[in-house]
Amino acid sequence: MVNLFQDLSPIGQTFLATLFTWGMTALGAALVFATRGMRQKLLDGMLGFAGGVMIAASYWSLLGPSIEMSANLRVPAWFPAASGFLIGGVFLWGIDKLLPHLHPNTPLSQAEGYHPKGRKRSTLLVLAITLHNIPEGLAVGIAFGAVANGTSDATLAGAIALALGIGIQNFPEGVAVSLPLRGEGMTKMRSFLYGQFSGMVEPIAAIIGCIAVTFVEPLLPYALSFAAGAMIFVVAEEVIPGSQEKGNKDLAAMSLMVGFVIMMILDVALG
Repeated sequence: MVNLFQDLSPIGQTFLATLFTWGMTALGAALVFATRGMRQKLLDGMLGFAGGVMIAASYWSLLGPSIEMSANLRVPAWFPAASGFLIGGVFLWGIDKLLPHLHPNTPLSQAEGYHPKGRKRSTLLVLAITLHNIPEGLAVGIAFGAVANGTSDATLAGAIALALGIGIQNFPEGVAVSLPLRGEGMTKMRSFLYGQFSGMVEPIAAIIGCIAVTFVEPLLPYALSFAAGAMIFVVAEEVIPGSQEKGNKDLAAMSLMVGFVIMMILDVALG
């Protein structure tokens, strides 16, 4: 797989990687053609798994390399990681307050963001998943941008591992949009299209992240931790609460741990 990426430009590598992550979202959404619904326990377990992958990726693929890259800077080694992490969280908090959205398994009356009333449930569900595809896309793009910069702490295999992990956890995200819409009476095709649409933002965000760190190398440690902070905010604010609100707390917690371990293995083994 690494050989497939080696001859591509950094933007080409980023685009190919996020086509995979987008494809996994579409694959999850495609389950709507096979079934009209899914047991709540399975959905909650898949959501917990996604949270575990995101937490592990935030450290092994983003925060850890950020700290290592900062060792020779004129600021304390912890500063880029700490400041970028907090800024990333604040950035997603701001988007969360502005972007109208509705978390899966949540009544329409509890939609969040700026003026969500009057908007269709389908639109709000797609925007909710889109919200946490933004930091995921940024993370992949920044990882490939770091490799292009020749940073010793960034490897092509590590960037590919990050894309694989995020792609795996995108599968339940596609499911979380398409199946609820199908359950509400939407056609299979429209439910699928809405479900996969949420993943389209990842290639866009990834290319922006890759270009930013490729041409402005001093930003790299801050950019890595920024993406980590944004992902952790999404996990804490949406993914973990969403996986436990139907009472399946133990299942969601154990699934999170499994997701964490799988992402850790991917990053350590490949990176």
